[in-house]
Amino acid sequence: MHEKPYRSIVKSVSWRTLGTLDTMIISYFITGNLVMAASIGSIEVVTKMILYYFHERAWNKIPLGRIKPTQNDYQI
Repeated sequence: MHEKPYRSIVKSVSWRTLGTLDTMIISYFITGNLVMAASIGSIEVVTKMILYYFHERAWNKIPLGRIKPTQNDYQI
């Protein structure tokens, strides 16, 4: 079983949304500057989404921890 590329894209976007909010909040607490926090968040959202996509696609090729369904597996 493997995942299609669009699934990795959707997972990338949802994960980065949470991650970017976290980065912006932490950046605001450190700098005390909302504009600086938004700048940091807007830069990292793009780079980390791209990195996550390729990381996810690479892991999709690694069988570690996966179980292949057998012919006798019950499916609905």
